[in-house]
Amino acid sequence: MPFLPATTSPGSLRCVRELTRFERILGPMAELCSKLVHFDLPCLDEEARPYFRDVLDHVRRIENRVGGLRDVLTFVFEASTLLEQQRQGAITRQLAAWAAILAVPTAIAGIYGMNFEHMPELMARYGYFVVVGIIVVLCTFLFVRFKRARWL
Repeated sequence: MPFLPATTSPGSLRCVRELTRFERILGPMAELCSKLVHFDLPCLDEEARPYFRDVLDHVRRIENRVGGLRDVLTFVFEASTLLEQQRQGAITRQLAAWAAILAVPTAIAGIYGMNFEHMPELMARYGYFVVVGIIVVLCTFLFVRFKRARWL
């Protein structure tokens, strides 16, 4: 059974089931036709033997086609899985980029939230605006870098 991705549609699952069922039917059918062609059975007319050979040929040809269809279905499922993984990778990169951008103000706010007494910028007149400006500059820098790297 080929690898089936989580996003497999019900129609494609039905195709896989039908092919598997068809393969299970074709195996014994080919074996039976082969026995009818090769064994000398008294109840079979000699004139019917070429017809069984013809049926055996058709069964083998259909077996090959079913095998080819199974290969095509396997390839389609694998391609679908790869596309889904690629899409999930892009989403993961975007989430990681936004997490990195949000980590900057979180870290700075965490430091200032510790209530230290001796922080030189606490007494500065424009200390708050400088810190907010640094946060904006760093977040903008990260945003631009991630945008250029096509993560956003």
